[in-house]
Amino acid sequence: MNVKQILIASIIITSLLGCQSQKKETINKSRIAIAGLAIECSTFSPAQTTEEDFRARRGEEIFSYYPFLHEDSATRQRAQYFPALRGHAIPGGIVTREAYDTLMTEMLQMLKENLPYDGVFLDIHGAMSVVGLDDPEGDMIQRVRDIVGNETLISTSMDLHGNVSWQLAHQSDLITCYRLAPHEDAIESKKRALVNLLDRLESGKGKPAYKAWIPIPILLPGEKTSTRIEPAKSLYAQVEPLTKLEGVLDAAIWVGYAWADEPRNRAVVMVTGDDMQEVKRSAEILAQSFWSVRDQFEFVAPVAPLDECLEMAIHSSKKPFIISDMGDNPTAGGAGDVTWTLKQILEHDAFYKKAGPSLIYASIPGPKLIEKAIEVGIGNEVEAFVGAEIDNRYEGPVKLKGIVEAINYGDKNAETEVVVRVGNVQVIVTKKRKPYHYESDFTNLGLSPREVDIVVVKIGYLVPELYEMRGDWIMALTPGGVDQDLHRLTYKRIERPMYPLDEDMDDPDLTARFVPLSHE
Repeated sequence: MNVKQILIASIIITSLLGCQSQKKETINKSRIAIAGLAIECSTFSPAQTTEEDFRARRGEEIFSYYPFLHEDSATRQRAQYFPALRGHAIPGGIVTREAYDTLMTEMLQMLKENLPYDGVFLDIHGAMSVVGLDDPEGDMIQRVRDIVGNETLISTSMDLHGNVSWQLAHQSDLITCYRLAPHEDAIESKKRALVNLLDRLESGKGKPAYKAWIPIPILLPGEKTSTRIEPAKSLYAQVEPLTKLEGVLDAAIWVGYAWADEPRNRAVVMVTGDDMQEVKRSAEILAQSFWSVRDQFEFVAPVAPLDECLEMAIHSSKKPFIISDMGDNPTAGGAGDVTWTLKQILEHDAFYKKAGPSLIYASIPGPKLIEKAIEVGIGNEVEAFVGAEIDNRYEGPVKLKGIVEAINYGDKNAETEVVVRVGNVQVIVTKKRKPYHYESDFTNLGLSPREVDIVVVKIGYLVPELYEMRGDWIMALTPGGVDQDLHRLTYKRIERPMYPLDEDMDDPDLTARFVPLSHE
């Protein structure tokens, strides 16, 4: 063999050894599926959510949703991932059975294609309602379990405004939820759910030996349970220290979802781990802490009827004065097209005076006005009815007549947006409903939310960017599918007694209940 032949042979052998090493490394990595459907649904809204309302990511597209799973990330390198279908929709009305069954059929088929799995990262919200189903997430996880088998670990990631039924707790081997509201830790929490799964697989520990579940008969809106203020701030601060205890893997408090009339809707505490006594003690500490402060929860900001909010804003020197139009908040499940608040604004004399205050209203769906605005163009007058195509219980469609100031195409939620000026009011009209969370949502339309006197948004507590922008802020007690006055809602199916609907109820049994492991 000459030198050249020896060199070639060496390269070939090195290459083969590298391939074998790489193959061995791949074989040793856990096989993880990714799936889930996430939405928050109000059953007190006449709206329905269809398949097209879901932003469904499939296969490799799912990776773009999780920053911690980009191609070179350490978490990505720890396992072989098989993303199936993960769908997410803006909160809204109950999901049609056809939409749910279609998406689930596709998800399950994709899961079947890459069996077997060591684990499943199930990314859900927990407050989905489906026509004809009392516990959609419980149904979902059972159907996933039937595909992947009893030995596969399922790690469930949730919103703290989700609901944890016994079925969901039973079939989840690991489970966690956000610890902040607003949900600034959403991505961190999802990563925790996945990392917990990877750790249990790599260590060989498998399913935690104990899962403690405690339902708490409290049902409160998110606007009263924000972790920005007490008592939720201190309540949720207790969670992480408990997870550092020997024998405790994770702990979580679910506030639950107040605008669905279903038996599972209530607060829940869950703790998982391998030490029976520590798991039990930790769960009972959190549950008792929650119950003991139940009467201390207040709205995260001042609240008042709309007429009072408008008067305060009109006479305020702080810019922008933000008013939360809470009752029709699409980020909580409102239809987004209630016109009651907009009508009050457009009938207020202050917004037609030359030196009167300026106001941005975000927003109202009006596809017919959108068509006419595109036809007449920017700078010209448009007239058409907007809103109340879905939820007309409080006010009918409002005739909007004004000057078209901007048209924006291609928004992922609204599709098309138009700004119409009526007096000193700039009304954002959308083809499809859209929550306005970011300054860029306004500046992309040529609006200046920091310089205007008043900004009215269909939202409850302000998300971080709006919160930092505010000069002042008040939440208006307006009607809609997510009415903050829970006593006005016609609950018939939730378990009673329930605080605060039944304020004089006896103290509940907050003893930890151990949930059977998923294979038991």
